[in-house]
Amino acid sequence: MRRSLPLLLAALLALLLAPPAQAAPGFRTSYETIPGAGGTPLRAVVVEPTGRGGGPFPLIVLPSSWGLPNLEYVGAAAKLAHESGYVVISYTSRGFHDSGGEIDVAGPDTVADVSRVIDWGVAEAAGDPARVGVGGISYGAGQALLAAAADPRVKAVTALSTWTDLARSLYPNETVSAQGVELLLAAGRLTGRPGPVLREAETAYRQGRFADVLPISPPRSPATRVSSIKAAVLIGNAWNDGLFPPGQVTDFFTALTGPKRLMLSPGDHATAELFGAAGLPNEIWESVGRWFDHHLKGVANGVDREQPVQLKPANGGAWRGHPTWAAATARTEVAPLAADRIGAVRPTLAESGTVLLSGALQGFFRIPVGVSTPLVDRGAAAVWRTPVRWQPVTVSGTPRARLTVTPGAPATTLYAYLYEVNPLGLGALVTHKPVTLAGTGTRVVDLALEPVVWQVGAGNRLVLVVDAVDARYGGTSTPGASVAFGADSSLSVPLG
Repeated sequence: MRRSLPLLLAALLALLLAPPAQAAPGFRTSYETIPGAGGTPLRAVVVEPTGRGGGPFPLIVLPSSWGLPNLEYVGAAAKLAHESGYVVISYTSRGFHDSGGEIDVAGPDTVADVSRVIDWGVAEAAGDPARVGVGGISYGAGQALLAAAADPRVKAVTALSTWTDLARSLYPNETVSAQGVELLLAAGRLTGRPGPVLREAETAYRQGRFADVLPISPPRSPATRVSSIKAAVLIGNAWNDGLFPPGQVTDFFTALTGPKRLMLSPGDHATAELFGAAGLPNEIWESVGRWFDHHLKGVANGVDREQPVQLKPANGGAWRGHPTWAAATARTEVAPLAADRIGAVRPTLAESGTVLLSGALQGFFRIPVGVSTPLVDRGAAAVWRTPVRWQPVTVSGTPRARLTVTPGAPATTLYAYLYEVNPLGLGALVTHKPVTLAGTGTRVVDLALEPVVWQVGAGNRLVLVVDAVDARYGGTSTPGASVAFGADSSLSVPLG
């Protein structure tokens, strides 16, 4: 017993003096106040990795969406910190909830806030200034792109459900996206403090002067600054996005010159990536993680060897890869359209659906916006049927309607809907687009519908319907007025 005591003491001493075992990688979370542009307090959830040494660590900044607080990305932030060793700062955008300031609609202060959060992350959270990424959904996504154009420290961007051109998004072809505008205005008033720009824009909108709001768009649109963006950019949007439709995104993506990736999939605004922000399994957020891993950490995960354009058909199917957006269209078929006439302006069964709801039903449950084409009022809508497709075919790209139009009133808004229609005349909305015309003279309207990838089944056909009333938009058509379409009109269908 006496001989064993010295041995026991020696063992205890060796245990006490031994270096501690390295803790397993994890993360810690804190709630911080970060000084934004001009010292405006921004409330943030900061998630830092543990068990990985003292850093510096790659830094990811996530500005919140319009109307949402910093808790929006906490689940995704925890995964990024725990699994990949990032410092992640998810903060409430200026003017909303517990952050200070007023909503300036992605104005100079809001964009500068991103840089101030990066400064804080480098100084206070062991962030690496040479490895900075910015991402977000919706309002946060637009901020990420604008920040990348302004701050060269931003090396990678993930922009989900983003706008790239505010005017094209909310005022397509001089037609107000009324449901979208009302939704954004209501969310801004309910969850934040509108600043002068937003208050003046709402006043102009209420007075029917939406064109007066347009000057705020260029400085707040990443498309205006695309040449200044040197970061690697991943964009993920939905085909049926009711706030920021895909046409403005595909044009912006094409203009980017650095490393880039485009993912378009079924759903509406923010629905495709919704669950991933909460940390749940999600293919969009998995791509976000791989994008940051490769471009901020140098991980050889193959994203640089994959096709940069990834498209999932709007009505279901697997991802399809292409080297460019243009390559998604293999050929184009042109169908002539006979002369037709809308005798009066009134609602028809042809509709684009409801913002957020219709696209979500399409994305989650494959329930499209439907129509019974035999019941569409021929006195209020022009209807053209293309030949039956006896073999399956995929619409892939941007359909275009070239219409020779003679309006019967000084102001006319037209809505073009492209449907896939079965032998019974029941149709599913493939894509659509509005256009507002001024004057009564005859003119040729080259109307680009929203881009889409849609699989048309054997035995079905495509049907184009044009009417003058749609509940989603604020149209200008005059009740009782007529619209004539010339015989030299045509429909161009891109096929993949």
